[in-house]
Amino acid sequence: MSKKNIKLVSDTIDKNDINDLVDWLTQPEIPRLTKGDITPKFEQQFSDLINVDHSVYVNSGSSAILLGLAALKYSKLLKNNKIVISNLSWSTDVTTPILLDYHPILVDCNLTDLSADLDQLEQVFKDESPAAFILVSILGLVPDMDRITKLCKKYDVILIEDVCESLGSKYKGRVLGNFGELSFFSLYYGHHISTIEGGMVCTNNPELNDLLLSIRSHGWDRDLNADSQSQWRKEWNIDDFRAQYTFYYPGMNLRSTDLQALIGLNQLKKVEEFGNRRNKNFFQYISCINELGEEHNKLKLKQRDGDFVSNFCFPVINENKETIVQNLIKDDIETRPLVAGSISNNPFWEMFAPKRDLTLLPTPNCDLIDEYGFYVPNHQDLSIEDIQRIANIICSNK
Repeated sequence: MSKKNIKLVSDTIDKNDINDLVDWLTQPEIPRLTKGDITPKFEQQFSDLINVDHSVYVNSGSSAILLGLAALKYSKLLKNNKIVISNLSWSTDVTTPILLDYHPILVDCNLTDLSADLDQLEQVFKDESPAAFILVSILGLVPDMDRITKLCKKYDVILIEDVCESLGSKYKGRVLGNFGELSFFSLYYGHHISTIEGGMVCTNNPELNDLLLSIRSHGWDRDLNADSQSQWRKEWNIDDFRAQYTFYYPGMNLRSTDLQALIGLNQLKKVEEFGNRRNKNFFQYISCINELGEEHNKLKLKQRDGDFVSNFCFPVINENKETIVQNLIKDDIETRPLVAGSISNNPFWEMFAPKRDLTLLPTPNCDLIDEYGFYVPNHQDLSIEDIQRIANIICSNK
């Protein structure tokens, strides 16, 4: 009998979600399918989950990054265009700043939680005095938020959180995504929860929220509250009729739909349960690998007291990577590179870095991950037997 395929991710949308969607679609009057009344409800419930004042729903996690960094660009918060990002990150954490004419400065990651090397980060804060720092929480692992927030405050750097892989993870009981001026989430298939495609930008800043709402929809003021609408129209001498097609900022169309927001409302009910399963799997991986020999993973992963790791996929650094990956594939187990390794090794960086004089510091940890890093499945449908099977392959020397 052939072994079952172990997929990297598992769909969080189930039959109950689909049935609820069908009931909504087949009501006597056809509901509004594009952005309507359901979207604000979903945004409010997401805000309640993250404990922030405002959430803005968009069509992808990458659109969340684009929208958030565009809003920050048009705000009066930036002291310059320098923005620090870990070289271990997702493509759009780096490509979006390039497209928006920021000056990215890439720093190394650490080998404890895979976020930025904080010693190097502080040196960059001292030397470059950047305006902002994008903290990428990798695979649900929890960064040292006390030290990070203190560094940002000390050097007057705006903290931005990319939590696309870490929904539900907590630092000292406080959920990731409410530490920064902005935070980004992905609601893509296979992430912690899904609206098929989708993303969210969160903030406690009402002025930034107005910019987010405007830029998401072409740059107009339709989604703003009455006070903000009145203020904007008064400032530019715009009457109510003209306001329908008045564009205050260089906007985009990054909206999602009420159809997807309805799915999202059901998905939010699963965050805690799925997070608990992912956390349990995380410890099971550590236990299985340690039992077979700690030397098989150069990452010494753990969960600090008061933290909670809602692990997205389980990361491994092993010098036998090539053989392990081939053995996983042969055994019908999906695996991927550990995020993107060194993002600066991608063609786009080589293409743009010399032209734009982009800054790359020494990143030996990212280089190590680039050469020997990979990750394996973790999701709500993974069994203990699945984890043991994967761990046995990781720890085999054959």
